[in-house]
Amino acid sequence: MYGTVARLRLKPGVASEFSAVLDRINQRHSPGAVESYVYQMDRDPNELMLGVLFESKEAYFANANSPDQNAEYQRMRAMLAAEPEWNDGEIIAGIARAGVAPA
Repeated sequence: MYGTVARLRLKPGVASEFSAVLDRINQRHSPGAVESYVYQMDRDPNELMLGVLFESKEAYFANANSPDQNAEYQRMRAMLAAEPEWNDGEIIAGIARAGVAPA
C-alpha cells in the first residue's frame, strides 16, 4: 500500500465548509482508495493531519493527477492558510482491528 500524511492549516472559520469538501471527495471513491482519516489537533483546531491510503503507488498517483481530484484540491486549498506539508510513502506496517470503525 501507498499513501500520504499531510499537515494542513485551515483559515479561521472554514471548518464546516472544509468538512463538506472532504465529504464530497470521500463520496467520489477514487479507484484504489482504501482509507482516509482527518485528525483535528487538540492544541489548535485549525491544524489538521490527513492520512490517506491507496492500494498501490500507481493508484495514488493516478488519483493525484486526475482532473476531478485537482478540482477538489483547488476548492480545499482555498480554505487553507498555507500549502499543505505532504509526506508520501510506502506503508510498511499497520494494525487493523476487526469490528472497529472510526466515529
